[in-house]
Amino acid sequence: MNEKNLEIIKNSAKEFLDKMGFPAEIEVNETSGEGIIPEEESVDAGQNNVVVNIKTTDNSSFLIGQFGSNLQALQHILRIIVRKKTEDKVKFIVDINSYRQEKNKSIIEQAILAAQQAVAEKKAVILRPMSSYERRIVHMELSKNSQISTESVGEGENRKVVVKLAGQL
Repeated sequence: MNEKNLEIIKNSAKEFLDKMGFPAEIEVNETSGEGIIPEEESVDAGQNNVVVNIKTTDNSSFLIGQFGSNLQALQHILRIIVRKKTEDKVKFIVDINSYRQEKNKSIIEQAILAAQQAVAEKKAVILRPMSSYERRIVHMELSKNSQISTESVGEGENRKVVVKLAGQL
């Protein structure tokens, strides 16, 4: 991404948060996405991705919201603001105090433990209900393991990932 667009992203985020009454330091970095698994619409595999990390000591829980819902909304609004200021199709991920990065690491750890349990016990392991984004992280991580297969079951907010041995019904 060019420097002009990175500056637009940083300035837009700073201005928006200042108007909301949340003083923050904004870091805009291009990354390979390591630690932050890209969302469906935000990233192309193999490309560098832009991560906007908002560093704040005041009320970060308000900005993150329950289960990251406010963070998702903030990201959506910032994308709209930035896209109105540039003609390029700018894609970026918003994180607050590295919350998303830490959460994704935790989900990956849970997935790996479930895979190990499924192999050791030779039976399916059902994970807790997850958002589509979280389920996608699990599916992507465990797709690297040829011994394991995954599937999503259930409906709505109760949708879960089932981790089982490959070929198991």
